[in-house]
Amino acid sequence: MGEVNKVTVKIYGQEYIVSGEMSREHIMRVADYVDSKMHEVAAALPNGSTSALAVLAAVNAADDYFSAASMAAQLQSKSAQLEKDTQHYVELWDEAKKNFLQYKQEAQSSLEQKDQLQKTVSEKIMELTNLSNAYTELEKKCARLTAENQELEKKLASQEGNSSENSALVKELEAKCKDVESSFFDLQMENIQLKGELDRLKKTVSP
Repeated sequence: MGEVNKVTVKIYGQEYIVSGEMSREHIMRVADYVDSKMHEVAAALPNGSTSALAVLAAVNAADDYFSAASMAAQLQSKSAQLEKDTQHYVELWDEAKKNFLQYKQEAQSSLEQKDQLQKTVSEKIMELTNLSNAYTELEKKCARLTAENQELEKKLASQEGNSSENSALVKELEAKCKDVESSFFDLQMENIQLKGELDRLKKTVSP
């Protein structure tokens, strides 16, 4: 047990010695409260006896106590609800932060993918440019071989002798033309395939 304090107090003109473990200031404050209640009752009931005033004061004090206890219970209930609501809002905030971080990561990943696709498109454009240049060179080569073939045909028309030599030249020229035609066809197919892939990549990169 704590230290017991004995305090002399005055209630409704009468001195009393009150003992308790509470502080001196607390005991005096309680005594003053009881004294004020008795004076309030005496003002309303001037001819009442001291015992009657004391009982009525006690009833009023008890009423104050129960009112305060009811209010405290309501405040406690509101406090518990506020705490519950606060916890709910904290959870919502945590969820919002989680969703934001996830969105940020997804956006970053999307930007990286877009950058990679744009890089791939640039590479494919370069590849297509190189292929187009090769295609142009092959067309020139084909035209040159065609001209050589025409020239050879003129020679064959003017020279009927040495048919075996002419036949060999014709076969050689025909073989070159076939090689060029085969390369020309391969380049055409690769060009079509590359253009299709480039169109698909451009659609992917576009928002």
